Amino acid sequence: MCGIAGIFDLSGQECPDLEIFLAMLNTLQHRGPNGSGTARHGPLVMGTRRLALVDVNGSDQPLYNEDRSVILVGNGEIFNYEELRADLIKNGHVLSTNGDLEVVVHLFEDYGIECVNRLNGQFSLAIYDVKNNELHLVRDQFGVVPLFYGIFSGNLVFGSEIKAILRHPSVVRKVDLTGLDQIISFPGLVSPRTMFAGISALKPGHRLVVKNGNIKEVEYWDLNYPSIDHQYDWVGKQELVDEFLGHFDNAVRLRMRADRPVGLYLSGGLDSSLVASSMRNIAASGSIKSFSIVFPESRTLDERRFQLLVARQFELEHIEVPFYDADIGKHLVDIVRHSECPLKETYNACSFALSKVAANSGVPIVLGGEGADELFGGYPGYRFDAMSHQLAAELIDENEAKARSRLWGHSAVRYERRYHEFGRWRRRFYSDAVLNEFDKIDCLATPPLRADRLDRRHQVHQRSYIDIKLRLADHLLGDHGDRMGMANSVEGRFPFLDKHMVAFARSISPDLKVNGLDEKVIVKLAASRRIPQEVVRREKFGFRAPGSPSLLKVVNPYIEELLDSRRIEKQGYFNAAEINKLVEDTRKNGSKFNPHAQDDLLLIAITFGVFLDVFNMPDL
Repeated sequence: MCGIAGIFDLSGQECPDLEIFLAMLNTLQHRGPNGSGTARHGPLVMGTRRLALVDVNGSDQPLYNEDRSVILVGNGEIFNYEELRADLIKNGHVLSTNGDLEVVVHLFEDYGIECVNRLNGQFSLAIYDVKNNELHLVRDQFGVVPLFYGIFSGNLVFGSEIKAILRHPSVVRKVDLTGLDQIISFPGLVSPRTMFAGISALKPGHRLVVKNGNIKEVEYWDLNYPSIDHQYDWVGKQELVDEFLGHFDNAVRLRMRADRPVGLYLSGGLDSSLVASSMRNIAASGSIKSFSIVFPESRTLDERRFQLLVARQFELEHIEVPFYDADIGKHLVDIVRHSECPLKETYNACSFALSKVAANSGVPIVLGGEGADELFGGYPGYRFDAMSHQLAAELIDENEAKARSRLWGHSAVRYERRYHEFGRWRRRFYSDAVLNEFDKIDCLATPPLRADRLDRRHQVHQRSYIDIKLRLADHLLGDHGDRMGMANSVEGRFPFLDKHMVAFARSISPDLKVNGLDEKVIVKLAASRRIPQEVVRREKFGFRAPGSPSLLKVVNPYIEELLDSRRIEKQGYFNAAEINKLVEDTRKNGSKFNPHAQDDLLLIAITFGVFLDVFNMPDL
């Protein structure tokens, strides 16, 4: 991956200030330590910081088509570029590099912006059509790669990270309170919201077109599951397993395309173990480095036994990264700076530590299993849904029915919690100043996604769609994935999110995902052919790190300062008395905290304080 940034004067009259732009671009050096490039044309200046992974000695950006009428800067990877490249050459195009992103400028010549539908990859792109004076900003289908933008003093300002946009002198720093409410209420932020008022995240599967001072947002892709009465083709399970493994191996093969070493993160769970097996099948000989977090101080969190079992079976060059309670505080400022938001879980610190060791081990690309749980029904919620369906219809009161209808379009759709009750409960943590304008910032007042994509869908697919929109894109792939990897110039790639894997997941019956209380049925059937049965049969164990109770056990003056009631009152966002009660309860009953089942609201308060400090955000 790389980092991109740009400024486009919407009036079309001014050439943006180069000094301001270069200051923006330089904030992204961690995303692209191998070089930089800038393009200036009329009202536009844009450029990139490059992390060279394919065609290392070529493919410097910006990239141009043959007559330089199309200019591109991009971040990410086009995994099917070799096939696209061969077709382009056959059709008479002249390519000047051996890299992946150049295919986009030539595809744009032939197909216009609809060319993005031909890409199998993870990307954020800025494409300037010189002849028509049009700027196109595009984010990949699942949002693996971030892209942010805002309009300031008549300029569209964009970047791979918000910290680049903040360097523009017209930006006024202000907390987006709806973004804060999303972090408290949902698994994390949901595009287009960010923690910065006036700065938006381009939604996954969306693009912007900018022309004549107008900005239009277009959805070019979304996951659209079949209706509940859809008749699936009958195919034997073994044939489906063959098809699953065929798509999966191809997805892994494409993601191993690189001119630099490719490794993997090995959790000891089903998904990363399946990735390891496929990598070894593809690279029958040679070194494959794997990286795992181990918790010497916590037997309940540690998965070392399963990690070693898989590493030995597939002869991986396995590297363990010990993680201690004290490491959370050590990494706290760094992970908030790179996440660009408060956090409700500490495992971003583990991801940060993993990417640092991977980078120091000479591995700038790692494969991971993200997406499998969302597409194939891997979280406990899928089993809870099945249990509720088997026992009886869930009893909810009128207020909860209204809350669900407002969020999901129908009262029968459930997700994670009773949102009416939670909606009232969370208000106690806000200050009076926030509560005075709560109706304006309440994230539960409007749907966070397209409710029509849930209507008349199977409950497995309903939860899958919500998980992908609320959990996967901006949280697991965003603050936890992209930002923690790229903080150390390490790119994550995710075979389960290959476009053909996703199409396969959409095409199979929900019973092949969740059957009774058995989850990820098709994945387990496939894995049974390849990985140890102990891993296949083990209970689902979500990756977690020690929470705020462990953070408070370690003497850290900065944490004490962040939790000081006078400081919280001065900042004006949270109810200092309620936060103080949380602190006292955590110190007293911290051992009872279950990071798998409970939201860590105290950690949100702590990391929000760090967020205010790191980004110099104003008091309310």
